Amino acid sequence: MTQPDVAAPGGPAGPAAGAAAGSPPDVIHNIGYRNYTGPRLGRGYARTALFSQSLRGAYGLGRSAKSKVLPMILLGAMCAPALIMVAVTIFANRPDLPVAYTRYAVVLQAVITLFVAAQAPQSVSRDLRFKTTPLYFSRPIERVDYVAAKYAALTVALFLLTAIPLVILYVGALLAKLSFAHQTAGFAKGLVSVLLLSVLFAGIGLVIAAITPRRGFGVAAVIALFVISYAAVSAVQGVADSQEKYHVIGWLGLFSPITLIDGFQTWFLGARSAFPDAAGPANAGIGMLYLLVLLAVIAGTFGLLMNRYRKVGLS
Repeated sequence: MTQPDVAAPGGPAGPAAGAAAGSPPDVIHNIGYRNYTGPRLGRGYARTALFSQSLRGAYGLGRSAKSKVLPMILLGAMCAPALIMVAVTIFANRPDLPVAYTRYAVVLQAVITLFVAAQAPQSVSRDLRFKTTPLYFSRPIERVDYVAAKYAALTVALFLLTAIPLVILYVGALLAKLSFAHQTAGFAKGLVSVLLLSVLFAGIGLVIAAITPRRGFGVAAVIALFVISYAAVSAVQGVADSQEKYHVIGWLGLFSPITLIDGFQTWFLGARSAFPDAAGPANAGIGMLYLLVLLAVIAGTFGLLMNRYRKVGLS
């Protein structure tokens, strides 16, 4: 029977010893790396850069041509009716615009929903899917910086989508020589309305998109929530209207994002409601409830996003 190699006293054993003896010694090479000595731009710069990159990405800027198609089509779809309304107002000598500033976003809510459904997952889902989020949190930004930058970027993208058509309407109304004071007041109310709508829709869309790293699931879930909630609320409001239970109609508006905005602006901004029989919140108490629910949903979505990203590990 062959005996195993036995190491000599003080020496390595067997063939491995020979290989080790014949291998070149380890060498540390100095390839000239030096420590960075330039300015440290810090957390604020990183947060601003993330906001800028996310905002540009919402419209496909800095990305492939294919990424620009859908957001630009949706922006065009939002602006085209405004241009048509301006042309009708000017050439038909109308005394006012066909649609009030506060009603424009409500009428075109389908376009806004598609934009949120497309861009909210684009903003956060890929970072989760490819597990690049921990790289953001390594340094110098923290979770609150990431959430705030993404939230602000989608809010601004939505505000541009909804405010640009209002600017077109306002400029067209002035060219048509409509009342400057009346149009300016309506335009200001419209901007407040779409700003709140942008914050609300951005928060809801990001929460849904952050739940799943699969972009397709996120798109479908966002569309489903906005469409189903609005359809359900509208259907029940229609039933209440047919049964002459008008006091219920205003309360039902609390359960859908777009009707929540509609009810709030009806009470707070004096807008005409899209509810059946133009029934908005019945009194100031319900109007205040709309405001509280709106603020609570906005704060809640931010809190849910913070909680979601606390669970994203560093590995």
